[in-house]
Amino acid sequence: MAYNKIETYDDKITSDLIANYKDCLQLLGEDPEREGLQKTPERVAKAMQFLTQGYQQDAREILDGAKFTEAYSEMVIVKDIELYSMCEHHMLPFFGKAHVAYIPNGYITGLSKIARVVDVYARRLQVQERLTHQILDAIQETLQPQGVAVVIEAQHLCMMMRGVQKQNSVTTTSAFSGQFENGTTRAEFMKLIYK
Repeated sequence: MAYNKIETYDDKITSDLIANYKDCLQLLGEDPEREGLQKTPERVAKAMQFLTQGYQQDAREILDGAKFTEAYSEMVIVKDIELYSMCEHHMLPFFGKAHVAYIPNGYITGLSKIARVVDVYARRLQVQERLTHQILDAIQETLQPQGVAVVIEAQHLCMMMRGVQKQNSVTTTSAFSGQFENGTTRAEFMKLIYK
C-alpha cells in the first residue's frame, strides 16, 4: 500500500483566508485569475494553517504523554533539532536549529517529544527570544528536572531579504534554568553541543 498523506483544514478558516489572499494579490497589482495564480490563494491558505498549527497543540500534553519514571540524573541533550518558524513582525520565515538539554529529577520523556515541543512553539508567529523561553518553560514545568538548557541558532529572512539585507547573519539565543545556571554545567552543555 502506498503512503497516503492526509491533511485536514478548517473549511471556514480556509475559505476566509482564500478570499483575503485573493484581495492581497489584487492589491499588489496581480490578477488572481491568471493561470499561475488561480490556486495560489488556496495553497497559501493551507500553508499558513500548517505553518501556524502550533496554536492548536499543547507542548505540556505532548511531554506528559511520554513521561516515564527513571532514576537517570545526568544530562540528556537533543541537539541540532531543525526548526522553521515565522517572524511575527514581517511574517517571513526564520529557520535554524535548537539544542535542548535537561537533567532529569525522577522523570524522563521520549526523545522525539523534545523535538515536538520545539515544533509546537516554532509553528506560531514568533520572535526567537520568546521561542527559546517557551521551550524551556514547557520542559521545566512538565518534567520538573534539575535544570533545562535551550540554545537556538537561526537565520531570519526578514534580515536577509529586506531591510538590512545581511545574508550571513545568525542569531543565537539561550535560556537556562536550575543546574544550567551553574557555570560548570553550562560549560559542559556548550562544549557538547558544539563538538
